[in-house]
Parts: sequence; C-alpha cells; structure tokens
Amino acid sequence: MSTERLRIPAGVTDGAIAVCVAVTLLVAGLPGQRSADGLDLLGYVLLAAGGLALVARRRAPVAVLVVTGLCAVGHQALGFDVPAVAFLFAVYAAVRAGHRIVTVVSAVTVLAALPLAVVALSPDTPVGEALARSRGALEIAWLVAAGAAGEALRQAERRADEAERTREETALRRANEERLHIARELHDSLTHQISVIKVQAAVAVHLARKRGEQVPEALLAIEEAGREAARELRATLEALRDDGKTPPLGLDHVPALLQRARTTGLDATLTVVGRPHDVPAAVDRTAYRIVQESLTNIARHAAAATASVRIDYRPGSLAIQVDDDGAAVADTAPTPGVGLLGMRERVTALGGRLRAEPRGEGGFTVHAELPVDRAR
Repeated sequence: MSTERLRIPAGVTDGAIAVCVAVTLLVAGLPGQRSADGLDLLGYVLLAAGGLALVARRRAPVAVLVVTGLCAVGHQALGFDVPAVAFLFAVYAAVRAGHRIVTVVSAVTVLAALPLAVVALSPDTPVGEALARSRGALEIAWLVAAGAAGEALRQAERRADEAERTREETALRRANEERLHIARELHDSLTHQISVIKVQAAVAVHLARKRGEQVPEALLAIEEAGREAARELRATLEALRDDGKTPPLGLDHVPALLQRARTTGLDATLTVVGRPHDVPAAVDRTAYRIVQESLTNIARHAAAATASVRIDYRPGSLAIQVDDDGAAVADTAPTPGVGLLGMRERVTALGGRLRAEPRGEGGFTVHAELPVDRAR
C-alpha cells in the first residue's frame, strides 16, 4: 500500500526529465562567444525545444524522435557543438515502444544529416572538422546503447505481461478444476440421499391417500422440502459446472420464476417499467438471483398470498423490487439469513444498494438498485 501511495505519475516523471534535459542542453551551449543575433537565438530555441519535446515521448514516440532529430541537426548546423542528448532519449523511447525500424531509419538519417548540415550552412568548414563535430554530437556507440536499452526494457515488459497472463490463466484453470471437484463431491454426497428422501416421502403420501387416510402435514412438508432441495441442488451444480458455454439465467427467465411460484398457490405478478435494454451479464445474473431468492423466501417464510415483482429500467441503473403481503410486521428487524446475505453480497460487489425490510402496510419488501455503466 505504501508503494502505491509513493508512486510518481508517469506524466510528472516525463516532464521532469524533459526540463532537466532542456536545461542541460542550454547550459552546454552557453560557453563560447555568442552574439545576440537571430541565428544564435534560434540555436538556443532548438536546444530547448529538443529537450522539452521529451515530455511527449510516451504518447508520441515517433513524433518526438523526428522533432529531437531535427533540433539536433539544426543546432549543430548553427555552430552549437552540443551532444544530441535529447535524440538519444527519443531513440530509447521509440525502441521501447516497439518502433525499431523507424528508429533505425531516423538514426541513420540524423547521422548522415549532421555533417551535411554543418557544411551546408558553413561552406568554409573543412569536411574533416564537420565529421568530427558530428561524431562528437552523436556517438554511434551511445546511439546503439540507447536503442539496446530501449529494446531490453521492452522485452522485459513483454515477458512480465506474459508471466502475468500465464498466472491469471493458471489461477482460472485451478478455480475451474476446484469448482468441478466441488460439484462432483456435492453430487456424490447429497444427490442420492435427497433423492431417497423425496421418493420415500412421495411413496408414503401416495399410500396414505390410497388407503383413504389423512396425510400428515409433516409428511407433506418433507415431500415439498425434498423437491425444493433437489431443485436447489441441481441449480447449484449447474452453476458450479458452468464453463461459460451455456448462457446463464437472467432477466429473460424471470417470468418462468413467477410461473413456478404460481404453481405453489402464490399470486405472483410482474411489472416492467421503462424501455427494456441490454444490461451487463453480471447485472443480468444478479437481478435474476434477487428475484429468485426473494420468491423462495416468500414461499418458505412469509405465509403470503400475493407477491409483486417490479423491474425498472433506468438510464444508468436497473432497479428490482419484490413485495409480498406476508406476516412481516413493520419496525421489526428482519432475521439475516443466508439468502439475504447472499443478495447483499452480490449487489455490493456491483457497487449497488440493497434494502430488505418489512413494509409499513404489512409484508416484506426487497429493493435493489444495480448500476449499469459501472458493471460494464
């Protein structure tokens, strides 16, 4: 955490380097008798411009390479025998960004242009002196070193990115393997026992009705609990085995949830407000789970006769509200069960808000607001 707080932004670092290089070039160009004529002023401008151009070396490395090269050729031709430090920085940045061919062409061009520019603007300058000045301004060894440093860092960053991607893929593979292992364990340990309970309860109910006996309420509850447990286990196993190839359950499947709730005697209605539009997959899944868990809680605990589901499509969010007319009393804090905790965790993970409490007019309400833009 302390390392993150002390990290200097790249823009600040680039600006500081650009100013330092510009000042260094200007100081190096000061010695000697300089007049205040236009050519000397132009030379100082080129020295400063070459250094300050480095502020954009990350955003536009090729453009900075061209600008610093032209500035180096220009101030050398005007008699400012100053090393092309800014151009070396630009070479390093361009190679690091992956522009190797452009960098080589630019370097060769600048190496050839330096003596030609000196001779062109100072015809009396001997060719040997022009070559010596050019060699002093831009040593090939330093040029190669700058390019090699940029390439080495580029390769190191590429290897680091590859290693990070490999770690993520390995972690994802291990997570999928663990999910499949859990699914197998649940299937082997629970499916058989739940099936036995469900079948035995169904047989007992059938025999009691066949003999004309009254079926005990406890037996009917066991039969219903067995069916519900089997459905929940199948849903859990499907979620654990989900490899991304099968489409997850979402808002399109909410009507089926309400139809299933109606088969238990609950008068469930659905209201859609706003213009339906595509939402992120995470929001789609979470909205479905909120409705599913709310209807499950109503069936198990609310003793309600009616339930209403409202889906409100808003510009930047999706609102889900589920109300019932059950036995919940206002000003009574709800008991935090696993279902409510699960819903709250899902909503919070998406940056949304969840409210689950008794209604003033009786019954219980679950209201969730899920941001759409943030989950994309």
